[in-house]
Amino acid sequence: MVNEKGLTQEEIDALLRDENDDESLTAMELDALGEIANITMGSAATALSSLIGKKVEITTPRVSITTQSELRHEYPLPYVIVNVQYTVGLVGDNVLIIKIKDAGLIVELMMGGDDSDSPEELNELHLSAIGEAMNQMMGAGATSMSTVFQKKIGISPPSVRVVNLAEDQIRESADDIQLVKIVFNMYIEGITDSEIMQIVPLDFAKHTSDYLLTDIEQDEGQQRAEQLPVMSDDKPVQDNNKKDIAVQQVKFGPLTKTEAPKETGNISLIMDVPLQFSVELGRTQKTIKDILDLGPGAIVELDKLAGEAVDIYVNGKSIAKGEVVVIDENYGVRITEILSSTERMSNLR
Repeated sequence: MVNEKGLTQEEIDALLRDENDDESLTAMELDALGEIANITMGSAATALSSLIGKKVEITTPRVSITTQSELRHEYPLPYVIVNVQYTVGLVGDNVLIIKIKDAGLIVELMMGGDDSDSPEELNELHLSAIGEAMNQMMGAGATSMSTVFQKKIGISPPSVRVVNLAEDQIRESADDIQLVKIVFNMYIEGITDSEIMQIVPLDFAKHTSDYLLTDIEQDEGQQRAEQLPVMSDDKPVQDNNKKDIAVQQVKFGPLTKTEAPKETGNISLIMDVPLQFSVELGRTQKTIKDILDLGPGAIVELDKLAGEAVDIYVNGKSIAKGEVVVIDENYGVRITEILSSTERMSNLR
């Protein structure tokens, strides 16, 4: 139905919600959410880069208010839905929405393929791989949030499914309940320039943004307090119109040598964050024909010599070298060398 001013009923309802719904987000809260999302997805992009061996950028968050009915109208296609639960520090959930083509591309790159191998349909193996990628991405994002909020933030393993937004719900709530939509640009080096979307319940988004804004207000209040003149009995402070000010010479105590702290003040907040520890025996490159010809009993020659040290990785970044050992019929690795700070920094580039 369209009224005399040319507005549809849906547009009228949206305007009424904006004017009358006190639970909607303020401009400052929307900006705070955008900043949090930018930090979180920046870390997630770094984690994804290490998984697929390509430079990944996830930038330019655009934050707005939406509903499931509006999403159904705007995006009437099947998508990969990743549900992430925050369980420590913050309690709530958010949903990542990824195009099926982009999800398939990520899986193929993780498995050593290229963009020409991207599947049109995803099977259980693909969804499992996407779940692992999202677990590492959002885990890296949670670590960044721990630093921002100065407390430990933890998540549970994400669940992954394919949902047709034209027909199915992305979360169990009424169609007209307000949600926060954050759309990001996702760029994978030389392959794709696409978008991913994050959907957050309004109450969780409001709680998260208010938490950040409260910290900012407290910091600003402390800075203003530090700038005020200090009053004391033995140091008179003159009126602003007078030029005579009592000044005392500063006396410093003797300098003493102290040991550098072993850890920063906030490192304890993330001590329990899980990291992926892996050992690489070696690598090689094969053509698609060579891969298809593989069978039971086939031997694949790697780029490592017998007895050569193996590479040790944490979250895909090389940190050490070691040798393979056997402990009670299980494989293990004995660390023989820790890379220097310079080498580890170069590996992060």
